[in-house]
Amino acid sequence: KKENVIFLGNSGTGKTHLAIGLGIEMIQNGFKTKFITASELVEELLTAYEEQKLNALEKKWLKLDVVIVDELGYVPFSKTGAELLFQFFSSRYERASLILTTNLEFNEWTSLFGDEKMTAALLDRVTHRCHIHLLNGESYRFRQSMKRQEDKG
Repeated sequence: KKENVIFLGNSGTGKTHLAIGLGIEMIQNGFKTKFITASELVEELLTAYEEQKLNALEKKWLKLDVVIVDELGYVPFSKTGAELLFQFFSSRYERASLILTTNLEFNEWTSLFGDEKMTAALLDRVTHRCHIHLLNGESYRFRQSMKRQEDKG
Protein backbone atom coordinates (compact mmCIF):
# COMPACT_ATOMS: atom_id res chain seq x y z
CA LYS A 1 0.00 0.00 0.00
CA LYS A 2 3.11 2.24 0.12
CA GLU A 3 2.24 3.34 3.64
CA ASN A 4 4.76 4.38 6.26
CA VAL A 5 5.26 3.35 9.88
CA ILE A 6 6.83 5.51 12.57
CA PHE A 7 7.85 4.16 15.97
CA LEU A 8 8.36 7.16 18.22
CA GLY A 9 9.46 7.07 21.85
CA ASN A 10 12.22 7.10 24.39
CA SER A 11 15.25 4.88 24.29
CA GLY A 12 14.85 1.23 25.18
CA THR A 13 11.12 0.93 24.49
CA GLY A 14 11.37 -1.54 21.58
CA LYS A 15 11.23 0.70 18.51
CA THR A 16 14.10 -1.01 16.68
CA HIS A 17 12.91 -4.44 17.77
CA LEU A 18 9.46 -3.80 16.27
CA ALA A 19 10.91 -2.28 13.08
CA ILE A 20 13.14 -5.33 12.55
CA GLY A 21 10.19 -7.63 13.20
CA LEU A 22 8.12 -5.83 10.57
CA GLY A 23 11.09 -5.95 8.20
CA ILE A 24 11.44 -9.70 8.61
CA GLU A 25 7.71 -10.13 7.99
CA MET A 26 7.98 -8.00 4.84
CA ILE A 27 10.89 -10.10 3.54
CA GLN A 28 8.99 -13.31 4.26
CA ASN A 29 6.12 -11.91 2.19
CA GLY A 30 8.36 -11.21 -0.79
CA PHE A 31 9.01 -7.49 -0.32
CA LYS A 32 12.50 -6.07 -0.95
CA THR A 33 13.50 -4.56 2.38
CA LYS A 34 16.59 -2.84 3.76
CA PHE A 35 17.56 -1.79 7.30
CA ILE A 36 19.93 1.14 7.84
CA THR A 37 20.58 3.67 10.58
CA ALA A 38 19.84 7.30 9.79
CA SER A 39 23.50 8.25 10.22
CA GLU A 40 24.65 5.47 7.84
CA LEU A 41 22.06 6.57 5.29
CA VAL A 42 23.19 10.20 5.47
CA GLU A 43 26.83 9.11 5.04
CA GLU A 44 25.87 7.09 1.97
CA LEU A 45 23.92 10.04 0.55
CA LEU A 46 26.79 12.47 1.21
CA THR A 47 29.29 10.16 -0.50
CA ALA A 48 27.01 9.79 -3.54
CA TYR A 49 26.53 13.58 -3.61
CA GLU A 50 30.29 14.21 -3.53
CA GLU A 51 30.86 11.63 -6.27
CA GLN A 52 27.92 13.03 -8.31
CA LYS A 53 26.12 9.68 -8.17
CA LEU A 54 22.89 10.68 -6.39
CA ASN A 55 20.64 9.70 -9.30
CA ALA A 56 22.11 6.20 -9.46
CA LEU A 57 21.78 5.83 -5.68
CA GLU A 58 18.17 7.02 -5.76
CA LYS A 59 17.32 4.45 -8.46
CA LYS A 60 18.95 1.71 -6.36
CA TRP A 61 16.96 2.70 -3.26
CA LEU A 62 13.67 3.02 -5.17
CA LYS A 63 13.94 -0.67 -6.15
CA LEU A 64 13.28 -1.45 -2.48
CA ASP A 65 9.69 -1.79 -1.31
CA VAL A 66 10.52 -0.93 2.29
CA VAL A 67 13.40 0.97 3.85
CA ILE A 68 13.77 0.86 7.62
CA VAL A 69 15.60 3.95 8.88
CA ASP A 70 16.62 3.43 12.50
CA GLU A 71 17.64 5.98 15.12
CA LEU A 72 16.44 9.14 13.38
CA GLY A 73 17.28 11.94 15.75
CA TYR A 74 20.12 10.38 17.71
CA VAL A 75 22.91 11.93 15.63
CA PRO A 76 22.64 15.48 14.21
CA PHE A 77 23.30 16.01 10.50
CA SER A 78 25.11 18.69 8.57
CA LYS A 79 22.92 21.07 6.56
CA THR A 80 23.76 19.18 3.36
CA GLY A 81 23.11 15.83 5.06
CA ALA A 82 19.71 17.00 6.29
CA GLU A 83 18.80 18.30 2.82
CA LEU A 84 19.84 15.00 1.20
CA LEU A 85 17.82 13.02 3.76
CA PHE A 86 14.82 15.25 3.06
CA GLN A 87 15.27 14.57 -0.67
CA PHE A 88 15.58 10.82 0.02
CA PHE A 89 12.35 10.71 2.05
CA SER A 90 10.54 12.91 -0.49
CA SER A 91 11.58 10.73 -3.41
CA ARG A 92 9.97 7.70 -1.74
CA TYR A 93 6.70 9.54 -1.04
CA GLU A 94 3.81 7.44 -2.40
CA ARG A 95 6.31 5.29 -4.33
CA ALA A 96 7.57 3.00 -1.55
CA SER A 97 7.30 2.54 2.21
CA LEU A 98 9.42 3.79 5.07
CA ILE A 99 9.63 2.47 8.59
CA LEU A 100 11.22 5.06 10.87
CA THR A 101 12.32 4.80 14.48
CA THR A 102 12.94 8.03 16.35
CA ASN A 103 13.31 9.38 19.84
CA LEU A 104 12.18 12.84 18.72
CA GLU A 105 8.63 14.12 18.90
CA PHE A 106 7.52 15.71 15.64
CA ASN A 107 7.86 19.24 17.01
CA GLU A 108 11.56 18.48 17.65
CA TRP A 109 12.35 17.43 14.05
CA THR A 110 13.25 21.02 13.14
CA SER A 111 16.33 20.66 15.35
CA LEU A 112 17.34 17.69 13.20
CA PHE A 113 16.63 19.20 9.77
CA GLY A 114 17.42 22.80 10.68
CA ASP A 115 14.71 24.45 8.61
CA GLU A 116 11.09 24.86 9.69
CA LYS A 117 9.56 24.88 6.20
CA MET A 118 11.56 21.86 5.03
CA THR A 119 10.67 19.98 8.22
CA ALA A 120 6.97 20.82 7.84
CA ALA A 121 7.03 19.60 4.22
CA LEU A 122 8.85 16.43 5.24
CA LEU A 123 6.45 15.66 8.09
CA ASP A 124 3.51 16.30 5.77
CA ARG A 125 4.81 13.66 3.34
CA VAL A 126 6.13 11.12 5.85
CA THR A 127 3.04 11.15 8.07
CA HIS A 128 0.54 11.03 5.18
CA ARG A 129 -0.92 7.51 5.12
CA CYS A 130 1.27 6.59 8.07
CA HIS A 131 0.84 4.34 11.09
CA ILE A 132 2.31 6.19 14.08
CA HIS A 133 3.07 4.20 17.23
CA LEU A 134 4.05 6.01 20.42
CA LEU A 135 6.29 3.88 22.62
CA ASN A 136 7.06 5.69 25.82
CA GLY A 137 7.85 4.24 29.18
CA GLU A 138 10.75 2.79 31.07
CA SER A 139 13.62 1.36 29.10
CA TYR A 140 13.54 -2.43 28.69
CA ARG A 141 17.34 -2.53 29.08
CA PHE A 142 17.14 -0.43 32.25
CA ARG A 143 14.50 -2.76 33.73
CA GLN A 144 16.74 -5.77 32.94
CA SER A 145 19.73 -4.10 34.64
CA MET A 146 17.68 -3.33 37.73
CA LYS A 147 16.41 -6.92 37.87
CA ARG A 148 19.99 -8.26 37.66
CA GLN A 149 20.99 -5.97 40.52
CA GLU A 150 18.09 -7.21 42.62
CA ASP A 151 18.93 -10.84 41.85
CA LYS A 152 22.56 -10.27 42.97
CA GLY A 153 21.57 -8.46 46.17
